[in-house]
Amino acid sequence: MLQSLSIRDIVLIEALDLEFGSGLTVLTGETGAGKSILLDSLGLALGNRADSGLVRQGTEKAQVTASFEAPAAGSRLAATLSDNDIEIEPGEALIIKRSVKADGGSRAFINDQPCSATLLRAVGGQLIEIHGQHDDRGMINPKGHRALLDAFAGVEGAAVGDAFQAWQAAKTALEQAKQDQESAEKDREYLEHSVAELAKFGPEPGEEQELALERATMMKGEKLTGDLEAIRSAFDGSNGGLASLRSAARRLDRIADDHPLLKEALESLDRSIIDASEAEEKLNDAAAALIFDPQRLDDMETRLFDLRGLARKHRVEPDKLSELLDELQGKLAAISDGGKTMEGLEASLASAKKSYISLAEKLRTQRSKAATALDKAVAGELAPLKLDAAKFQTLLEELPEEHWNKSGIDRIEFLIATNPGAPLAPLGKIASGGELSRFILSLKVALAEEYGLKTIIFDEVDRGVGGAVASAIGDRLSRLSKGAQLLVVTHSPQVASKGDAHMLINKSRSGTVSRTDVRALDDEGRRQEIARMLSGADVTDEARAQADRLLEGV
Repeated sequence: MLQSLSIRDIVLIEALDLEFGSGLTVLTGETGAGKSILLDSLGLALGNRADSGLVRQGTEKAQVTASFEAPAAGSRLAATLSDNDIEIEPGEALIIKRSVKADGGSRAFINDQPCSATLLRAVGGQLIEIHGQHDDRGMINPKGHRALLDAFAGVEGAAVGDAFQAWQAAKTALEQAKQDQESAEKDREYLEHSVAELAKFGPEPGEEQELALERATMMKGEKLTGDLEAIRSAFDGSNGGLASLRSAARRLDRIADDHPLLKEALESLDRSIIDASEAEEKLNDAAAALIFDPQRLDDMETRLFDLRGLARKHRVEPDKLSELLDELQGKLAAISDGGKTMEGLEASLASAKKSYISLAEKLRTQRSKAATALDKAVAGELAPLKLDAAKFQTLLEELPEEHWNKSGIDRIEFLIATNPGAPLAPLGKIASGGELSRFILSLKVALAEEYGLKTIIFDEVDRGVGGAVASAIGDRLSRLSKGAQLLVVTHSPQVASKGDAHMLINKSRSGTVSRTDVRALDDEGRRQEIARMLSGADVTDEARAQADRLLEGV
């Protein structure tokens, strides 16, 4: 709901601050007072084109600020804001600011966050719907007619949407399987050759690293063999070595008790023998590990080079060859099993399509019943609005299969004919703006509980009518306002008398400067304004009496 509107330096408005409540607010004033300026200001806040002509003469920029109730959690508007990183705290107002400079530049903000005009239009379209002589969007757009009819019918299309997604997923799976099958058939010879080649070779994960390490170790062994043999011979030599040390220790042990120094020498010799023994063992182990086998080295190098060559051939890392073999074997098996797989996918597709059609046809039946009821409800509203010769019909026709979608198999559009014998045509093709506004009013009244109404503005919906018709329009606006916030620009005293609030738009002149202002009327002010609307410039007692009767609903 629109809570307030603040306007600065727009055309004839220098400064204006308005507050709005729920229900029906009527705006009246003499012709040329500036009602269009008020709507243009609001349109600027809702994302309309920023025209520098709106800037009041002699000022640098114009600005409008509109405050709305916070969107309900989980609503489409809340999602739109969240998707654009605009978060509204619970209980916090949604505030839109828009400014336009005299040189044409403009800026827009939603709760102090800069936003594009595109986002502003998307948000504005979910906040306010304007219906006027030249601004009838909303209901005349066939894209929204299906949702309106579904809301009127009280149906939920989620099941149809889910079934459609399942059908499309099954279709995609079958198409992909067919492509894979065709591709696999073309590659059968390559697959068979590659599988045989890889299976014969038998690559193992981690094999390249193991072979490379063993090869490097063996090649080092070839270089170290001579040095190791010379070192090991030192332990066995006749002029030294470990055996000589052990012999010397035995002889020293027999005479060690004869002198303390001999005991110390024996202890040192024993330690040397232990260390030398450990060194000999490690040398023997190293010699065993570094045994050079030319044949083994040749076999390893052949295997390693073949492994790497095979990897290059198949454009994978050597460690991935075993995985590649599994993959190619799977593809080859799929060719043989492709027929069974395809049969299963085709059965799934047929089942998913059948389920979708069943749900969509059930939805179509519900829509058909609702269309008949809606046509009857709208027809009942036409005669009091001086549209008794008009016809309204909800078109419900089946779409070609290629245009079926998550919303069902139907195309839905509201059609009307305003003259007897005239063919039915889309809602937006009516020539008369006044007739179109009244048609939209009748539709909104019929859809009032289901429409999910927001703030709606009617600009001169009563143009060209008066008396009983104007009274009927006022009654319907009043009924409609019970579930929505309505702002109505009117020249009809019958409509004005139905308002829950009444604002007077007035233009004044001071020298060569004209200004437009708006003020809320109290009870006496309403009486005087409605009397003026009835009698013109000279307000008579009779006009005041008639105004009283209108306000009292007599």
